[in-house]
Amino acid sequence: MRPILTKDISIESFNDYYWLKEELQSFCRENGISATGSKIEISNRIETFLQTGEIKKPVRKSIAKKIEQQVDLSLDTVITENHRCSQNVRAFFKTVIPKFHFSTYIQNYLKNNVGKTYRDVVDAWDKEEERKKDPSYKKNIAPQFEYNQFIRDFFSDPKNQGKSREEAIAAWNIIKKIPGNNTYTSTN
Repeated sequence: MRPILTKDISIESFNDYYWLKEELQSFCRENGISATGSKIEISNRIETFLQTGEIKKPVRKSIAKKIEQQVDLSLDTVITENHRCSQNVRAFFKTVIPKFHFSTYIQNYLKNNVGKTYRDVVDAWDKEEERKKDPSYKKNIAPQFEYNQFIRDFFSDPKNQGKSREEAIAAWNIIKKIPGNNTYTSTN
């Protein structure tokens, strides 16, 4: 049975079970830890707290990002280390790509391609749109979205052909309560 998330939980038990972001945030608030940021950032702060008792502060983003928003944007705009996916940037890309949105793929592209230009972003968008036309295309699922990956893998298993979403969710609800990783395997 899954333990209760308290400051007395062992680091092993904490890492062995699946926790909702809301549970992690609640734990943080109860223990004076910042509850902001991604699920991975919050989990890392909790791990540090459980191991050392130290309360780590979240990493603050630089003010340079706010300055970047004021710049006139063009296809020659260079992606900087402090790039931000702002409304201003979204509005610019919509003038070039009418169906533009900040997909995970594009966000990662911007994060990992400092020094390239917005023209390169448009090219990356176009290439990703072409890849999506391939029937075997599958979007990458980031590691913090364990539920989404489990459900995809559940339906990819031939033995689950014809099963319902409710059956997939039931399988998820079982696996997330068991210690260890929450990866779908054909034996689940």
